[in-house]
Amino acid sequence: MNETYIPTDTPVDLTNCDREPIHILGNVQSFGSLVAISADWIVQHASKNCGQVLGLEAEEMIGLPLKTFLPAQTIERLRQRLGANSHENAVMRLFGMDVFGDGRLYDISAHQSNLSFILEFEAKSRGAQHDELAIVTPMMRRVAAEKDLLGVSQAAARQLRELAGFDRVMVYQFGPEGDGTVIAEAKAETDTETYLGLHFPASDIPRQARELYKRNHLRLIADVDDDVSPIYPQFSPEGEPLDLSLAVTRAVSPIHLEYLRNMKVRASMSVSIIIRGELWGLFACHHREPLYVDYERRTAIELLAQFYAYELERREAREVSETIGRAQKLHDRLMMSLSSGDDLATGFRGIAKEIGKVIPYDGIALYLGDRYVTIGVTPEKEDFQTIVRFLNTAAASRVYATDHLVARLPSMAHAVDSSAGILAIPISRLPRDYIVLFRTEVARQVTWAGNPHKPVEVGSFGARLTPRKSFEVWKEDVANRSASWSPTSLRAAEAIRVTLLEVVLKLSDEMNIERKRAQDQQELLIAELNHRVRNVLGLIRSLVAQSRKSSRTIDEFSSAIDGRIQALAKAHDQLTETEWSPIAFADVVNIELKAYLNEDRERVSILGTPIKLAPEAFSTIALVFHELVTNSVKYGALSAPHGRVTVEVDKAEGGMVRIAWSETGGPAVKPPERRGFGTTIIEKSIPFELKGRASMQFALMGLQAEFHIPERFVTEIKAHEVPAVPVEAPAPAHASASLSGTALIVEDNMIIAMDASDILEDLGVDNVHTASTVAEALRIIESHQHSFAVLDVHLGAETSLPVAQVLRSKNVPFILASGYGSQSESLAKFPSATIVSKPFTAESLTSAVMGLWKSG
Repeated sequence: MNETYIPTDTPVDLTNCDREPIHILGNVQSFGSLVAISADWIVQHASKNCGQVLGLEAEEMIGLPLKTFLPAQTIERLRQRLGANSHENAVMRLFGMDVFGDGRLYDISAHQSNLSFILEFEAKSRGAQHDELAIVTPMMRRVAAEKDLLGVSQAAARQLRELAGFDRVMVYQFGPEGDGTVIAEAKAETDTETYLGLHFPASDIPRQARELYKRNHLRLIADVDDDVSPIYPQFSPEGEPLDLSLAVTRAVSPIHLEYLRNMKVRASMSVSIIIRGELWGLFACHHREPLYVDYERRTAIELLAQFYAYELERREAREVSETIGRAQKLHDRLMMSLSSGDDLATGFRGIAKEIGKVIPYDGIALYLGDRYVTIGVTPEKEDFQTIVRFLNTAAASRVYATDHLVARLPSMAHAVDSSAGILAIPISRLPRDYIVLFRTEVARQVTWAGNPHKPVEVGSFGARLTPRKSFEVWKEDVANRSASWSPTSLRAAEAIRVTLLEVVLKLSDEMNIERKRAQDQQELLIAELNHRVRNVLGLIRSLVAQSRKSSRTIDEFSSAIDGRIQALAKAHDQLTETEWSPIAFADVVNIELKAYLNEDRERVSILGTPIKLAPEAFSTIALVFHELVTNSVKYGALSAPHGRVTVEVDKAEGGMVRIAWSETGGPAVKPPERRGFGTTIIEKSIPFELKGRASMQFALMGLQAEFHIPERFVTEIKAHEVPAVPVEAPAPAHASASLSGTALIVEDNMIIAMDASDILEDLGVDNVHTASTVAEALRIIESHQHSFAVLDVHLGAETSLPVAQVLRSKNVPFILASGYGSQSESLAKFPSATIVSKPFTAESLTSAVMGLWKSG
């Protein structure tokens, strides 16, 4: 390697390296007087061309006009070229200039340093008949033809070696920690020694040298044993040291010269590789004999190095573009995979698969709230929580990556087999939720050119960097590290972070919307339930009162009440039916009417086209007509002995079906002072749920309502499909039925249990045992023999399944009573049995028991 480290306490020296030495000439304001000069200039030029200064000492020359040393035309040309420099670090270059007008040609480098100009003259070693650009152009094409980083680097090393003539040319790339690796090498075939793949410690090129490489892109040492020519004076009139950062012939540290001698290198050249203003790496050139490369050829070498850097940057930009494209595709795939509404945990396996297409990993984990979902090689949850606490101390909402977690979190030393390196992607606004990618330990055998743990020791130059006396390969097994996360992976991770944050926010918004919808629905259901309960209680009270007036005996009164309550239960069953098939509209009306009108059913007429209602519309329309019937019975036409209701069904314009409700013969009607929940259902349900229309008119002679239902919810019933009016079978004469033996009733409602017990005793059962829990029922079964049992399926927080199983094992027949109907999923677990719907009546329970008794 070619190091240009200059300790701060080293005098500023110059080496001629077979060239003319540095000259510090002129003054910014006047460009006319000498500020400083090198000793070699006095000997080689002033003595030959400037007789007027012959015999003067160096200090006597300081302050003399510049024309004392250079012809006027040369000074004027230099002035014009320097005036065209566009920025502070600009260097003016002239090739093959006849400085003294005597035919001798010089390459000139000039730049401004503080208040002075620095002019450097190198005698031309070649003629003027050559075209450096013509040589470099095909070399650039060869470099650009390569496919990948290593190919481009190897081609660039070969072309630069051909251009410069060094024995060995290496491409040296800096690592993230300042260390570096030789990634390409061009050398003679006969040279068996290689530096390819060698790893160099960061201390080989200290910070000062790196900063210098960023300003001065090419440094040539033509001969490590050449003499040094000092500058006089070493300080400006203001007492400031001379800044020689941009000087091309500036001497290097004697420490570095010794460093090169120990490598048996007599000439070296370093060319900076700058990408986006940062030092990416170097071309390091070595030669075993002194080698001078003239300034014009060095400029061509700089051009080739700049083209190589451009190629790297272009390929990196293309890689970034491809990464963005892959990230966008990943975004689309993730959004598609999560569009089903699943949360991140549910869809995590798909997410992990998509991430793995872009970023390789050994394991991946999702930490969402307190949920820990893992795939592949990952640490235990307790260890992961340690990592999460550490991540929460890092910058919020930023991707965090390290290939050496133990160095940042020593407590994780025991888990390097699963988490030597991590890449954490925050997926929430709070520093809490992450997707973390893990890489396991890679015991890499890194080849070092020297021991990186001994960068400083006391040597002949004091306590400073000492050249290594031997360059035998020193190998170190690097433990506790994973494969590093590439810049491409980090860019992809950032894109994933944005995508997943968008997904999380979207799911959160959807969850909030769903929660609000559920809350609104719950409030509506509670209000509806409250309304229904009040209506049912009021209705039952009215039924009791009306039945008492019209009944002549207790038995007649009891029978009427039982029948009407059973009619209400059947209407409710129709509303909650799970058979997903069309239902006749007339059934909706008749079921509601059956609870109120028995012999007076002809007071309600259904006219027009018979229709069926689609399942999607049935519950809505049933609810509306339940309210119409209820209101009519309580306040309208059906509350009066001679009142009538007409329901007409016909087709309307715009693909609608019209249903009209008309009441006559009732009490005088006036609009309600307050619109209750029932009125809201009548007016709003069909427009809101079915996108139809509804209207109500409180006419004096009776309520008029009209509804328009979209055609897609209605099916016309053909003539041959109209069912015959069913004739209800008479209630069984349970008075003549006769049972005996002992019965068991398992029911958690005391009143219903007492009612069922009375019914069974009326049928002749000798003894009835009741239980409200499974445990109590099992104790009774163990103590008594039973002829049959009636089991309520749902007993609060438990079911009667264990009781049914014990009864089945004892061959005791039983009936199941359920308020959820015969289609309840919970009944699938029970042994097959007769089912009676709740609330049961004397007729329904008697029918079920007598059927069970006869089959037994």
